[in-house]
Amino acid sequence: MTIPPPSTSGDRPIPAHDGQLPRPDGWVDAGGPASSDPPRRSRWAWLARLWALSTGRFGLIVVAVVVLTAIVARFWTPFDPQQVDIADRWAPPGWPHVLGTDATGRDILSLLMAGARTTVFVAVGAGLIATVIGVALAALGALTVRWVRESVAVFVDILIAFPVLLIAMMISAVWGGSLWVVIWAVGIGFGVNIARVTRPELRRVLHSDFVLAGRASGLTPAQNLWRHLLPNVAPVFIVQLSWGMAVAVLAEAGLSYLGFGAPVTEPSWGLLLAQLQQYIQVHPLSVVWPGLAITFTVLGLNLLGDALREATDPTLSRSPFATRRARLHVPEVVA
Repeated sequence: MTIPPPSTSGDRPIPAHDGQLPRPDGWVDAGGPASSDPPRRSRWAWLARLWALSTGRFGLIVVAVVVLTAIVARFWTPFDPQQVDIADRWAPPGWPHVLGTDATGRDILSLLMAGARTTVFVAVGAGLIATVIGVALAALGALTVRWVRESVAVFVDILIAFPVLLIAMMISAVWGGSLWVVIWAVGIGFGVNIARVTRPELRRVLHSDFVLAGRASGLTPAQNLWRHLLPNVAPVFIVQLSWGMAVAVLAEAGLSYLGFGAPVTEPSWGLLLAQLQQYIQVHPLSVVWPGLAITFTVLGLNLLGDALREATDPTLSRSPFATRRARLHVPEVVA
């Protein structure tokens, strides 16, 4: 008995699969079964791409320095931030007061380190509240029935009409100035901004094939939101969140400067700036330090958010040298 030749499709034989269906992605190891998994990217590859960006490096370094300073200041500062020493008032930068002292003899470096704790607390707290409010409103405005979606859209448009600082001042006038007023005001204000920007992105991703396939496989709306929708709108969400945290730092400094933020007993960069600005003509260098701290922190948060979007968005370049390589490979037009 003769063995029939393998069936062919055109002039190419169909390979045997030993009882297994061939893989659709075409990954086949030499000498191995067709079910071998392809090499996977590391889940931390985005961190390497982030570090490869100059803006990402700057933002990471600035944010890491501020967070580390806040942690260290929780346990140690060169001097007591609230210790008054009239005999040592307006000491110039040097040893032991590296950045000098203020009008009451307090060490400016210790005040800045203690103020970093307030800054990190406000930024993280406002970011968490903005995340919860933004994701909740965006999900209600994208995944519910039509009348709920339209009601949420109108509600978001109404809230956006009120500036964050105005909301904080209104709340402070009723409940008094405190850090929690700043955190809730900024969290609500930028949670609404996150919802307005994220909602149309969720609606766009909602009609994608993989979302429809997940719905057909039995995923609930909450599971679809967590597994498919949120990861695909994460780049837009990250930029808005970093912007909100940067504005939280500015809002805390501005409200403390105006007397609506941190109390006098709580170290704050804005409060320190307000106390030193009246001596700017006599001791101008003392005002520079809290101003630089606020400026670099806000700039670092904004640049870090932009770099995170570029490092995590699959539609953008994965390498900082991709643009250069593309430019080198474009043929020149000869006149």
